[in-house]
Amino acid sequence: MITLNIETLEGETRAVPVEPQGSLMVAIRDNGFSELQALCGGCCSCATCHVVIDPTFTPKLPAMSEDEDGLLDGSDHRQESSRLSCQIPLTSELDGLKLRIAPGD
Repeated sequence: MITLNIETLEGETRAVPVEPQGSLMVAIRDNGFSELQALCGGCCSCATCHVVIDPTFTPKLPAMSEDEDGLLDGSDHRQESSRLSCQIPLTSELDGLKLRIAPGD
């Protein structure tokens, strides 16, 4: 198990234990964070799974694809460490990951 530290839109942070498998999007959604809409189901086509990652974890993430970058460009809430959670595979390296769910556009 690894722990994700997820901050909601209301500013509440919850530590959530998850198996290091699948995508970050699925782990967030499966643990009751309904504000992460993930409308496309993880196909990297909508940006409704936008999260802001703690910058100390960005070196542990896979490189951002052009598609992901383009989708994030359309967000009014994009920050330097913004990512689409559907594009981040969960690995044991991400134990302790801190992130904030981004507001919808």
